[in-house]
Amino acid sequence: MLAHGRARLIAHTTSWLRNTHTARTHKEDTRWPGWQLVVGIEVHAQIKSKRKLFSGEHKALTSDLSNAPNTHVVAFDAAFPGTLPRLNPICVELGVRTAIALNAEVQHRSAFDRKHYFYADLPSGYQITQQYAPIARNGRLVLEKDNVAVRIKQIQLEQDTGKSTFLPRNRLTAIDLNRAGTGLMEIVSEPDMRSPEEAGSYVRALQAVLRSVGSSDGNMEQGSLRCDVNVSVNRVGGPPGTRCEIKNLNSVKNMMVAITCEAFRQIALLDQGIPVTQETRGFDEEKAETYSLRSKEDAPDYRYMPDPNIPPLLIDKGYIDAIRREMPELPAATRARLLSQGLSERDVDVLMDVDSGREVGYDGELGRGAVAYFDEVSRGRDPKAAVNWITHELLGQLAFRNETFTDNPITVEQMGELIDLVQNGKITGTSGKTILRHILSTRTPDLPSQIAEELQLLTVSDGGASLEEWCRDAIAALPEEAEVVRRGNVKVVNKIMGHVMKASRGTAKAQDVRAMLLKLLQS
Repeated sequence: MLAHGRARLIAHTTSWLRNTHTARTHKEDTRWPGWQLVVGIEVHAQIKSKRKLFSGEHKALTSDLSNAPNTHVVAFDAAFPGTLPRLNPICVELGVRTAIALNAEVQHRSAFDRKHYFYADLPSGYQITQQYAPIARNGRLVLEKDNVAVRIKQIQLEQDTGKSTFLPRNRLTAIDLNRAGTGLMEIVSEPDMRSPEEAGSYVRALQAVLRSVGSSDGNMEQGSLRCDVNVSVNRVGGPPGTRCEIKNLNSVKNMMVAITCEAFRQIALLDQGIPVTQETRGFDEEKAETYSLRSKEDAPDYRYMPDPNIPPLLIDKGYIDAIRREMPELPAATRARLLSQGLSERDVDVLMDVDSGREVGYDGELGRGAVAYFDEVSRGRDPKAAVNWITHELLGQLAFRNETFTDNPITVEQMGELIDLVQNGKITGTSGKTILRHILSTRTPDLPSQIAEELQLLTVSDGGASLEEWCRDAIAALPEEAEVVRRGNVKVVNKIMGHVMKASRGTAKAQDVRAMLLKLLQS
């Protein structure tokens, strides 16, 4: 077994050197001139399934932060003798979805291994994973804005551990096994990234893919997506350097800062002639520096062995094809579709950024976000008008109220009718904004046409008599400004227009008001 592990270690080290992506043209980074940064990332994404990966029983539900400690634990999670694993098929399906979305090759045969290490929050003393026969290999994720393709080495299913919390007052460590046994996907990239910014783009793009297929909510703040980052530096044109792994980074910002700090640390060592030691490191957010945790473990330390209680996972082509046919739209296809409708890059970015934060349901249920909302509102309408009302007015008002899109009370029917009223000239844009604010404040289910009538916001159709009256009243109220306009300074007419708009309560169209005022003042 040990000889087998050493052979795996040699193969793994050789693979890192061989797979370092040298096809890319080097771009000098002013932060470390003469040096090249090489980054690979292992992402641990919690599978969004109601049940855990191997716990089997219906009571073995996954937990969230609102659950009391140790309330979502069954005998298998706590490693009681005699308990056996039973694979959750939903986790397999979501793993296959992820593999297809990442252009990976789903393996027709994969197998589970035991990875041994001894932590208090791992009762069995080993983690069930897929180190040597993963569910998928050889994927790629294109970072469009960076024009970079990051290769995915493998995707493997594995168990999560429990949670340890040190209590300094009692000098005890509390163990919560709610999370123990929850399904994870470990998505391992090749070392293809060359800057902290590319690493950040990769994780954000991966989050968007996972959410789009419903396999994970990718919420780093709540711990459902965590990153381990492998960092090395070398002289430009020189051989790859020694890599260090930074563990458990829980935000994109922290990850980028950690990579930058680790690059500077390694360069400082090499400049002094001190070799970089391969090790596992942590990241101190307050000090903005990495620190040593332990020497880097490899295959011999973990004593990998096939799990004798779990047969190989066999997936046939028909199963993969069935999932492929039902795959939801991926972010790249969504972006291309929105741009083809005439939306600007900025509007597409806003829609997709908001959409990436949508709720993801359990067991592959897709959440409804900003893009789906836009699709329904814009059906049969001008897409540019629809996106303007959604991104500028609706999202702006929600942000002003410190609310997110998930708090949006305006239905598709309400938003669609509001746009129609403005486009057809039945209400002005100003009145439309008033109605939108009214719905957000009152949460009323009434349609905008009813609200416009109740609030007397419908445009006046009396042949312009009311408009002329408002304009004459404004001229009489502001004689000095009116005289300036008569002398030829038409810019001052804007002040008189404000008086008219106030008198009309926003029901008069600005262009009509301006035309009427100039007609009265210049005649």
